[in-house]
Amino acid sequence: MKPAVIGVRDALGPVRVRLHGGPVLAELVGRFGSQAGAKVRAGEVVDADGAVVDDATVLPPGASVYLYRDLPDEVPVPFDIPVLHRDDDIVVVDKPHFLATMPRGRHVAQTALVRLRCSLALPELSPAHRLDRLTAGVLLFTTRRELRGRYQTLFARGLVRKTYLARADVHPALVLPRVVRNRIVKRRGNLQAVTEAGEPNAETLIELLSADGLYRLTPRTGRTHQLRVHMAGLGVPIHGDPLYPKVIDVHPDDFSTPLQLLAHRIEFDDPVTGSHREFVSRREEFWL
Repeated sequence: MKPAVIGVRDALGPVRVRLHGGPVLAELVGRFGSQAGAKVRAGEVVDADGAVVDDATVLPPGASVYLYRDLPDEVPVPFDIPVLHRDDDIVVVDKPHFLATMPRGRHVAQTALVRLRCSLALPELSPAHRLDRLTAGVLLFTTRRELRGRYQTLFARGLVRKTYLARADVHPALVLPRVVRNRIVKRRGNLQAVTEAGEPNAETLIELLSADGLYRLTPRTGRTHQLRVHMAGLGVPIHGDPLYPKVIDVHPDDFSTPLQLLAHRIEFDDPVTGSHREFVSRREEFWL
């Protein structure tokens, strides 16, 4: 594996920018504004060989440069990230609600990845899979770059058994358990994922565990918002969901109504040790 051109800073790796070609300073300013130009002049931009880019640097089309992003102002997420398991290869945590798995959009420093890199002093920590920002529960990270692909492949190939718990209303006419299979599409720029005609790409086993609305959800695929879409499609949207069936505007500092969806358990055969692994959330608010 090729080493990183520049390392982690403030628990974040650099951004890679593929160039159209020509004077680098002019292109970065044209594409990203004066702040990008200031980074060049401050010596904070490097090429693929690690050489510092200056105001005279010219690079061909397809070349790449690397720089660190400016951190946005973020509302602190006031919840801890309990560690369920840690060894030389992996870290498993009980992610809280409202905390994104990794940097994206306006969530950068207030993400599980960045906070854990800082608190655990593991600069190469990387998620093997993702949980939605509003979903709590079991989340697995690898500790070193060379391990990342092996664990990510487990999730990508559906070799990890995942079980979720959710709270929702109960409809007596809804026959359960049942398997929901359909096609879910999440388009860039749209908050909601939608179902549409075509080959199914999403499948979930849905079971009602108790008469007060505790459900067990076992996804057999991993589409964006899959569980939320499937529950809303049955007429029993998950309690606290601000997207399904209708979009509700929630202020960034409002943590009063968490989505009642918990990634409760994951099980898999470890690709490094060969042993069977099982990790269970310790959060109890869903079944008390």
